[in-house]
Amino acid sequence: MVKQLPIAAEPDDGCGQRAGRRSAVRYLRNEASPSATRMVLGAALRRRREAISLMSGEAAEQLGGSRSKMSRIESGNSSFKEQDLLRFFSMYEITDPEDQDRLRELAAIARQPAWWQPWSTVAQKYLQAFVSFEDMAVRVRSFETVYLYGLLQTPEYARALIERGRGTTSQHEELIRLRAERWERFVAAPEKKLICIVDEASLRRPVGSPAIMRGQLRHLIELTSHPSIQLRLAPLNNYKVHVELGPTTTFDFAGHLLPTICFAEGFDGGLVVDDEQMVDRRVKAFDALAASSLSPIATKRRLQDLLAATRYA
Repeated sequence: MVKQLPIAAEPDDGCGQRAGRRSAVRYLRNEASPSATRMVLGAALRRRREAISLMSGEAAEQLGGSRSKMSRIESGNSSFKEQDLLRFFSMYEITDPEDQDRLRELAAIARQPAWWQPWSTVAQKYLQAFVSFEDMAVRVRSFETVYLYGLLQTPEYARALIERGRGTTSQHEELIRLRAERWERFVAAPEKKLICIVDEASLRRPVGSPAIMRGQLRHLIELTSHPSIQLRLAPLNNYKVHVELGPTTTFDFAGHLLPTICFAEGFDGGLVVDDEQMVDRRVKAFDALAASSLSPIATKRRLQDLLAATRYA
């Protein structure tokens, strides 16, 4: 479920842009990965540093640490201790008790074990980062070209995919439970919205068995009536539907907790993009693809036609 974190809004630079936006693209595998809660705290500290025109290297030197440690804190890859926070107060001239309390609360939340912690031994670090974004975002927009987005998958479809991957049977079972928990938490948060463009090619690609695929189609038809989900189908054989965007999930957060983040999963990791221009291009490409795809009503009819006509031999 989304946890609303208290944080001051980013100042406007007078040109309609928010100050302090970072330019970052990171490919994550199984190294330490950012979490959304730590990124919120890191962004708040970075804005404080920039407000007093202090370079990150200078701040690292005053903190008694390395520039890489400062970078990990501000990017959400690393947590820190209470005494470090007190030193940030001194370095960044944070004297207002309310501001100090706000940052203490952010730090306390960032240090709390995440709900997916029990799965940390089986879920790769980049997947944990993805789940943290999904958990905090109020809107998720996704386009997948190979398989269906995780929250759209039936348990049977998910199992068939997960069992293809690396790991033992018990690890596969844990990942299946994690997938189910993601869905339960999503539907328990009515303020969350999911907009998915389903590539018709992914529905033509058999997973598991004919029965699993028919069950998956029936599930998608049911989801077209879900109040928090909007489905659009990108049909095959339509020259106006351009899918060059590739698999991309975009996370939008409430208020100014975090700037919009894009994520693209690969075979052995995931690309996290929060560079403002790159995110903007992906958002515009997604919107264009959505506009050229079938409407939600037409999507439901097309799914019904596919269910009636497809046998998945």
